[in-house]
Amino acid sequence: MLLLVGLIFFLFFLNLVLGSVSIPFRAVWDICLWGDHENHIWTNIIWKSRMPQAVTALVAGAGLSVSGLQMQTVFQNPLADPYLLGVSSGAGLGVALFILGAPLLGWAEFPILQSLGIVGSGWIGTAVILLGVAIISRKVKNILGVLIMGVMIGYVAGAIIQILQYLSSAEQLKMFTLWSMGSLSHITATQLGVMIPMLCIGLLISVACIKSLNLLLLGENYARTMGMNIKRSRTFIFVSTALLTGTVTAFCGPVGFIGLAVPHVTRLLFNNADHRILVPGTM
Repeated sequence: MLLLVGLIFFLFFLNLVLGSVSIPFRAVWDICLWGDHENHIWTNIIWKSRMPQAVTALVAGAGLSVSGLQMQTVFQNPLADPYLLGVSSGAGLGVALFILGAPLLGWAEFPILQSLGIVGSGWIGTAVILLGVAIISRKVKNILGVLIMGVMIGYVAGAIIQILQYLSSAEQLKMFTLWSMGSLSHITATQLGVMIPMLCIGLLISVACIKSLNLLLLGENYARTMGMNIKRSRTFIFVSTALLTGTVTAFCGPVGFIGLAVPHVTRLLFNNADHRILVPGTM
């Protein structure tokens, strides 16, 4: 764990040094430590471009990794990932309605829609799916039912997005395609001020669910015999996953692979299945 923490600091600092413009190690140290440097171009590059990207990579990676770990444990499936509940599909649908749907309906000039932006529309789509997942998880007894509903939500949202793409212009399609590729480069310090607290709330909920996740390793029937409230625990886990995944998707677009791979890498590194180790390890 100490080695991973040290590696985080090293790679974080390396990310500030490396890039299209090469900045000396000592200059980066002075800029980060004292906040200014005689070369103002380097200072602007660090504080306005590389620092927000590096912080975004840290919090987004932690959020997606923990989400993937929770989904693999709850569904007892090593191929589960953070997007299994359809939250990213909801965010994608919200962004598609903003970029592709608003011009088709003649709503693009409305001040309210313009103020929402891509992030706001993605968040609304996420919130709708989050509410749906919370309700479904309380009503459905079998965990497979939740899984099927998540897959169905993803397909329905994907179908609507395809219809909007078919009807949209080339310029709007290009804008939506660029968002769907996922990127850390356009996140500003102001957006980080919203993104980080939301991800911290999701991570805190996941930490609070560590005991429930350990009980679920041996299945829901075992957890129930140990006195665990399955519906309540499942709701908290799904809310945490939806909050983490939805926030990252709304701000950065869909980011694949991390949520699926990192939990497995963590298990290999620590050779352990205890979530008291795995949750901070994946972060």
